[in-house]
Amino acid sequence: MPGTDASEAIAVVLGELPDLPHLPELPARGPGADLIGRTAALLVDLPVQTTPRGWRLAPRPGRDLLRAIDLMSADLDELEAAASSYSGPFKVQVCGPWTLAACLELTRSVEPALADPGAVADLIASLAEGVAAHAAEVRRRLSGVTLIVQVDEPSLPAVLAGSVPTASGLRQLPGVDKQVATEGLAQVIAAPGGHTVVHCCASDVPFDAIARSGATAVAFDLGQLGRDREDALGEAVESGLGAFAGTADGAERATAEAVIDLWRRIGLPAGRLSELVVVTPACGLAGASPTAARSELERCRRAARLIPELIEEGVR
Repeated sequence: MPGTDASEAIAVVLGELPDLPHLPELPARGPGADLIGRTAALLVDLPVQTTPRGWRLAPRPGRDLLRAIDLMSADLDELEAAASSYSGPFKVQVCGPWTLAACLELTRSVEPALADPGAVADLIASLAEGVAAHAAEVRRRLSGVTLIVQVDEPSLPAVLAGSVPTASGLRQLPGVDKQVATEGLAQVIAAPGGHTVVHCCASDVPFDAIARSGATAVAFDLGQLGRDREDALGEAVESGLGAFAGTADGAERATAEAVIDLWRRIGLPAGRLSELVVVTPACGLAGASPTAARSELERCRRAARLIPELIEEGVR
């Protein structure tokens, strides 16, 4: 979400998304509020610090890490004050292990942690433990929620394809075997218990790996999804995976029709669409104005409620 006021962002989310609110991320606040820093602050016994390029593993905790921890703690305080009486599904987001490994630098090297299999194994174990603790803290503060943990993996396709660059940018790190990647993702997904969503906003979402990881659902951008990936999405949904369909700006009817058209192309029963699909904005709203962000959330909510009506119209 845009802006720097957590209280205001939480109020917008609770107001516009009464059926599925979430803890908003506000990266405009700077280091520690970004995707990598926010999740790195959850790591257990693996401190981090900022660098001119982003974040790196560090030999000891420092003020960068403490700031990230303080931001998360303050956000949870604001959330508890605003939503302590809420009951129902509630979502939180963390960075996934492979995107974290591709973005965090090693302690004594500018290379990504992904270059060191031992560091990757430690990172996955630490992240799993940290995500479990974070989920437990949210459940403690919001005792009436059914928690959904979203694992953001924008770099997963690059990790699998061997296209993550080295620090020099002159070559790429070798691709990670899909089974190894699936097992690492599964370890983190299993840790918090309950429902999980893997979000990947690339054009080549590895739906098969996500389905095998044990995730409850996959989140993707409809505008990025190539026709050649639709069959893979259909197979994943048929296997039991739910879908969070990210949609771009437009009227709610156009949004609803785009989701229905995709559903029909992949050959799944129209009657199950509303059971299995959540309509979302496309890949975050941090770059939007506060007014536009609110409008986008409202558009998605209205589009989702319009889908059953349009399906009925189509049947007639």
